[in-house]
Amino acid sequence: MSGDWWILLLAALPVLALLVAVAVRSRPSGTDPDSLTAEPEDRPLPAVVANPTKIEPGTRRRIESVCAGLGWAEPLWLETTVEDPGTGQARLAVERGADVVLACGGDGTVRSVAQALAGTGVAMGLVPAGTGNLLARTLGTPDNVAAAVRIALTGDDRKIDVGRIRVDGSADEHVFLVMAGTGFDAAIMESTPEALKVRVGPLAYVISGLRAMRGRRTRVTLTLDDGTPLRRRTRTVVVGNSGTLLGGLVLMPSATIDDGVLDVVNIAPKGLAGWVAVAGRVISKRRAGNSRVEHWQARSILIEAEAPQPSQLDGDPIGDATRLQIRVEPAALVMRVPDTPPPDVPDPG
Repeated sequence: MSGDWWILLLAALPVLALLVAVAVRSRPSGTDPDSLTAEPEDRPLPAVVANPTKIEPGTRRRIESVCAGLGWAEPLWLETTVEDPGTGQARLAVERGADVVLACGGDGTVRSVAQALAGTGVAMGLVPAGTGNLLARTLGTPDNVAAAVRIALTGDDRKIDVGRIRVDGSADEHVFLVMAGTGFDAAIMESTPEALKVRVGPLAYVISGLRAMRGRRTRVTLTLDDGTPLRRRTRTVVVGNSGTLLGGLVLMPSATIDDGVLDVVNIAPKGLAGWVAVAGRVISKRRAGNSRVEHWQARSILIEAEAPQPSQLDGDPIGDATRLQIRVEPAALVMRVPDTPPPDVPDPG
């Protein structure tokens, strides 16, 4: 019988075929659509860090509607406070397992959220609700809430550089994403009332700027990387991760948010003619052409002023300072950006 095994196999084939046919007929003709729907606990979790003084009524409802429509879980809603403008809330979102954290507010809210997210790998989305919204403008994030949320949930990931700064030797190191500065630009931010920004928008900065133009130049020492210290007279020194200002104006034409360096500009106009020359330089987007405007790039910058000067981070005044230690942390923050930036978006940077 040892040689007859193949005869037994042939005899068993019809039985096997019958069993297969029965099994196929017993399968459901279609897949239950409900079986394809993720359980609530399996849906990706968004978190929203919202500045309640900036957002309009109905914003939360619109954000929740977009999340539901895209199959995400109901967002974790965390509001900022005067004591904590967003950093603690963003840390809590990371602890609770958020897949993306949306900063819903102005540049200050964005910076505070980035303070917590930098280096974590958790993606950050933007829902612009401030006056400047400089990072959102640079990245091409729209002002429309629903469109911005869709980008935050489904857009591309882009790693951008982060600026880090110590003020007057403090042990604390703060994050900035757009620009940090001392002198004239910080004085503008400091002297622009919140009520005026609410009433006239970005025009409020223009009004404050005209008032601040009469100030005097001061002496500063700049040390770029490990180079020789540079002595300069200045009205303002600005260090930028992005060079784009309001209205599409470009202060630092070479600044790019993911090039691993920070751009530095020293502006030292003397009198009205000097300011006219500076304005022409900014409008033309040129790096050369006027001795009152100087540009550099560096990974670390030390600014030392002979007297305390108004200072700012991403448009938020931080008081007077005489010493700013600044460095770049390359590719430290994951941003959700549009798949294809709109055609009117400035060159990234």
